[in-house]
Formats: sequence, C-alpha cells, structure tokens
Amino acid sequence: MANKTNILMVFLVLVIVVLAAIVLYAFVVAPAFSGYVVDKQTEGAVITINQILTQVQQNGFVEIPIGVDADGNQQSIILIEYVSQQAPQVAQ
Repeated sequence: MANKTNILMVFLVLVIVVLAAIVLYAFVVAPAFSGYVVDKQTEGAVITINQILTQVQQNGFVEIPIGVDADGNQQSIILIEYVSQQAPQVAQ
C-alpha cells in the first residue's frame, strides 16, 4: 500500500509541476516574447520610414515597388518631396 501511495504522490507532484510550467509560459514567457516581437517590428518600421525619408531628401523622390498587375506590368508608388509655395500665415 505504501508503494502505491508513493507512486500517487510522485504523479501528483509531476502534474503540479506541469501545470506550473503551463501557467509560467502563459503568463510570463509568451507575453515577454510577444512584446519583444512587437518591439522589433516597430523598430523595423521606423528604420524603413527613415530610409525612405532619407532617399526622398537626397534624391527628391523614391520609388517603392508594390507588385505586378494582372497584365504583368510592374506597379510602384513614387513619393516626391513637396515644398509649399504658400507664405506662412501670421497669427494675430
């Protein structure tokens, strides 16, 4: 009888350890990893936008390819620097 009790105790301890690992993963590891991924995605977006702005400032334009249409023609967006010719208005 004592042997069955020891086996049952070991089994219950293993179940508790597995459940604790699941809770730890769900509430600590997964959110930390997701936060890291979001931070890196944001960093990548900022780097991309800064590169686009640098090219526009240096060349006056930047061409961004967006794909191919149904006829096989390359599609792209061209961004140019816009300088307003209007004089700034003075607040009174």
